[in-house]
Amino acid sequence: MEVNYLASIRKQFEYYKLLGDKTIAQLSEKDLLWQYNTASNSIGVMVKHLWGNMLSRWTNFLTEDGEKDTRKRDDEFEVELKTKDEILSKWEEGWTCLFDALDTINVENINTEVYIRNQGHTIPEAINRQLAHYAYHVGQIVFTGRMIKGEAWLSLSIPTGNSKAYNDEKFAQDKHRAHFTDEYLKKGTDGKV
Repeated sequence: MEVNYLASIRKQFEYYKLLGDKTIAQLSEKDLLWQYNTASNSIGVMVKHLWGNMLSRWTNFLTEDGEKDTRKRDDEFEVELKTKDEILSKWEEGWTCLFDALDTINVENINTEVYIRNQGHTIPEAINRQLAHYAYHVGQIVFTGRMIKGEAWLSLSIPTGNSKAYNDEKFAQDKHRAHFTDEYLKKGTDGKV
Protein backbone atom coordinates (compact mmCIF):
# COMPACT_ATOMS: atom_id res chain seq x y z
CA MET A 1 0.00 0.00 0.00
CA GLU A 2 2.73 2.50 0.90
CA VAL A 3 4.40 2.17 -2.52
CA ASN A 4 1.08 2.73 -4.31
CA TYR A 5 0.30 5.70 -2.07
CA LEU A 6 3.69 7.31 -2.69
CA ALA A 7 3.44 6.87 -6.46
CA SER A 8 -0.11 8.20 -6.50
CA ILE A 9 0.60 11.19 -4.29
CA ARG A 10 3.60 12.19 -6.39
CA LYS A 11 1.39 12.20 -9.48
CA GLN A 12 -1.15 14.37 -7.64
CA PHE A 13 1.54 16.94 -6.79
CA GLU A 14 2.86 16.80 -10.37
CA TYR A 15 -0.66 17.42 -11.64
CA TYR A 16 -1.13 20.54 -9.50
CA LYS A 17 2.29 21.82 -10.52
CA LEU A 18 1.30 21.28 -14.16
CA LEU A 19 -1.90 23.31 -13.70
CA GLY A 20 0.20 26.15 -12.31
CA ASP A 21 2.78 25.76 -15.09
CA LYS A 22 0.08 25.97 -17.75
CA THR A 23 -1.50 28.99 -16.12
CA ILE A 24 1.77 30.89 -15.69
CA ALA A 25 2.73 30.09 -19.30
CA GLN A 26 -0.40 31.92 -20.52
CA LEU A 27 0.33 35.08 -18.55
CA SER A 28 2.57 38.07 -19.04
CA GLU A 29 4.79 39.54 -16.35
CA LYS A 30 2.20 42.26 -15.79
CA ASP A 31 -0.53 39.62 -15.41
CA LEU A 32 1.46 37.77 -12.74
CA LEU A 33 1.64 40.95 -10.66
CA TRP A 34 -2.04 41.91 -11.08
CA GLN A 35 -4.27 42.09 -8.00
CA TYR A 36 -8.07 42.09 -8.06
CA ASN A 37 -7.99 44.62 -5.19
CA THR A 38 -5.64 45.67 -2.40
CA ALA A 39 -6.90 42.88 -0.12
CA SER A 40 -6.13 40.16 -2.68
CA ASN A 41 -2.87 38.51 -3.67
CA SER A 42 -1.27 38.52 -7.08
CA ILE A 43 -0.15 35.24 -8.60
CA GLY A 44 3.42 36.34 -7.85
CA VAL A 45 2.57 36.67 -4.16
CA MET A 46 0.78 33.30 -4.14
CA VAL A 47 3.85 31.70 -5.71
CA LYS A 48 6.09 33.35 -3.10
CA HIS A 49 3.88 31.97 -0.32
CA LEU A 50 3.90 28.46 -1.80
CA TRP A 51 7.69 28.68 -2.16
CA GLY A 52 8.14 29.70 1.48
CA ASN A 53 5.80 26.97 2.68
CA MET A 54 7.44 24.31 0.53
CA LEU A 55 10.96 25.15 1.66
CA SER A 56 9.87 25.16 5.28
CA ARG A 57 7.81 21.97 5.15
CA TRP A 58 10.03 19.84 2.94
CA THR A 59 13.61 20.78 3.84
CA ASN A 60 14.90 18.00 6.12
CA PHE A 61 11.32 16.70 6.15
CA LEU A 62 12.06 13.56 8.17
CA THR A 63 14.23 15.15 10.85
CA GLU A 64 13.16 18.77 11.45
CA ASP A 65 9.91 20.53 12.28
CA GLY A 66 8.09 21.66 9.13
CA GLU A 67 7.83 25.22 10.40
CA LYS A 68 11.44 26.38 10.27
CA ASP A 69 12.75 29.18 12.49
CA THR A 70 14.14 30.81 9.35
CA ARG A 71 10.71 31.05 7.68
CA LYS A 72 9.24 34.54 7.55
CA ARG A 73 5.65 33.68 6.64
CA ASP A 74 4.28 37.22 6.85
CA ASP A 75 6.95 38.38 4.40
CA GLU A 76 5.67 35.86 1.86
CA PHE A 77 2.64 38.11 1.34
CA GLU A 78 4.71 41.22 0.59
CA VAL A 79 5.11 42.16 -3.07
CA GLU A 80 8.75 41.47 -3.73
CA LEU A 81 8.97 39.45 -6.93
CA LYS A 82 8.87 41.84 -9.87
CA THR A 83 9.66 39.72 -12.93
CA LYS A 84 8.30 36.55 -14.48
CA ASP A 85 11.78 35.02 -14.21
CA GLU A 86 11.86 35.69 -10.45
CA ILE A 87 8.40 34.18 -10.04
CA LEU A 88 9.29 31.10 -12.10
CA SER A 89 12.52 30.66 -10.15
CA LYS A 90 10.66 30.55 -6.81
CA TRP A 91 7.97 28.29 -8.31
CA GLU A 92 10.54 25.76 -9.53
CA GLU A 93 12.66 25.93 -6.36
CA GLY A 94 9.68 25.17 -4.14
CA TRP A 95 8.46 22.24 -6.21
CA THR A 96 11.99 20.83 -6.51
CA CYS A 97 12.31 20.88 -2.72
CA LEU A 98 9.00 19.02 -2.39
CA PHE A 99 9.83 16.36 -4.99
CA ASP A 100 13.32 15.83 -3.55
CA ALA A 101 11.76 15.25 -0.12
CA LEU A 102 9.17 12.83 -1.51
CA ASP A 103 12.04 10.84 -3.01
CA THR A 104 13.42 10.24 0.50
CA ILE A 105 10.25 8.49 1.68
CA ASN A 106 10.13 4.72 1.39
CA VAL A 107 8.51 1.67 2.99
CA GLU A 108 11.16 1.65 5.72
CA ASN A 109 10.51 5.21 6.94
CA ILE A 110 6.89 5.92 5.99
CA ASN A 111 5.80 5.30 9.58
CA THR A 112 8.14 7.98 10.93
CA GLU A 113 6.34 10.70 12.87
CA VAL A 114 7.05 14.18 11.56
CA TYR A 115 6.17 17.53 13.11
CA ILE A 116 4.65 20.78 11.91
CA ARG A 117 4.62 23.47 14.57
CA ASN A 118 5.27 20.79 17.19
CA GLN A 119 2.21 18.78 16.17
CA GLY A 120 2.96 15.17 15.27
CA HIS A 121 1.81 13.81 11.92
CA THR A 122 2.17 10.49 10.23
CA ILE A 123 3.96 10.98 6.93
CA PRO A 124 0.72 10.42 4.96
CA GLU A 125 -1.05 12.99 7.17
CA ALA A 126 1.71 15.55 6.59
CA ILE A 127 1.69 14.88 2.85
CA ASN A 128 -2.10 15.09 2.62
CA ARG A 129 -2.08 18.34 4.60
CA GLN A 130 0.31 19.90 2.11
CA LEU A 131 -1.45 18.47 -0.94
CA ALA A 132 -4.70 20.11 0.17
CA HIS A 133 -2.92 23.40 0.90
CA TYR A 134 -1.17 23.47 -2.48
CA ALA A 135 -4.31 22.48 -4.39
CA TYR A 136 -6.13 25.37 -2.68
CA HIS A 137 -3.52 27.91 -3.80
CA VAL A 138 -3.02 26.46 -7.28
CA GLY A 139 -6.80 26.73 -7.69
CA GLN A 140 -6.52 30.41 -6.78
CA ILE A 141 -3.70 30.84 -9.30
CA VAL A 142 -5.74 29.17 -12.05
CA PHE A 143 -8.88 31.18 -11.22
CA THR A 144 -6.92 34.44 -11.20
CA GLY A 145 -5.29 33.55 -14.51
CA ARG A 146 -8.65 32.76 -16.01
CA MET A 147 -10.07 36.11 -14.83
CA ILE A 148 -7.12 37.95 -16.36
CA LYS A 149 -7.24 36.17 -19.72
CA GLY A 150 -11.02 36.17 -20.13
CA GLU A 151 -12.03 34.86 -23.56
CA ALA A 152 -8.36 34.27 -24.46
CA TRP A 153 -7.99 31.68 -21.66
CA LEU A 154 -6.80 28.28 -22.89
CA SER A 155 -8.76 25.65 -21.00
CA LEU A 156 -6.83 23.39 -18.64
CA SER A 157 -9.63 20.84 -18.55
CA ILE A 158 -12.23 19.54 -20.95
CA PRO A 159 -13.32 22.62 -22.91
CA THR A 160 -16.99 23.52 -22.67
CA GLY A 161 -18.96 21.61 -25.27
CA ASN A 162 -16.45 18.76 -25.53
CA SER A 163 -17.59 16.58 -22.61
CA LYS A 164 -19.48 14.05 -24.73
CA ALA A 165 -16.60 13.52 -27.16
CA TYR A 166 -14.15 13.22 -24.26
CA ASN A 167 -16.33 10.67 -22.45
CA ASP A 168 -17.00 8.74 -25.67
CA GLU A 169 -13.24 8.39 -26.15
CA LYS A 170 -12.76 7.19 -22.56
CA PHE A 171 -15.58 4.65 -22.67
CA ALA A 172 -14.36 3.30 -26.03
CA GLN A 173 -11.28 1.99 -24.19
CA ASP A 174 -11.15 -1.27 -22.26
CA LYS A 175 -11.33 -0.97 -18.49
CA HIS A 176 -7.85 -0.62 -17.11
CA ARG A 177 -5.96 0.52 -14.04
CA ALA A 178 -4.46 3.99 -14.41
CA HIS A 179 -4.00 7.17 -12.45
CA PHE A 180 -6.18 9.94 -13.86
CA THR A 181 -3.14 12.20 -14.24
CA ASP A 182 -1.14 9.77 -16.41
CA GLU A 183 -2.30 11.15 -19.75
CA TYR A 184 -1.98 14.77 -18.64
CA LEU A 185 1.49 14.43 -17.22
CA LYS A 186 2.64 12.56 -20.32
CA LYS A 187 1.42 15.39 -22.54
CA GLY A 188 3.09 18.03 -20.38
CA THR A 189 2.44 21.65 -21.18
CA ASP A 190 1.34 20.88 -24.76
CA GLY A 191 -1.60 18.61 -23.90
CA LYS A 192 -5.01 19.35 -22.53
CA VAL A 193 -5.75 18.61 -18.89
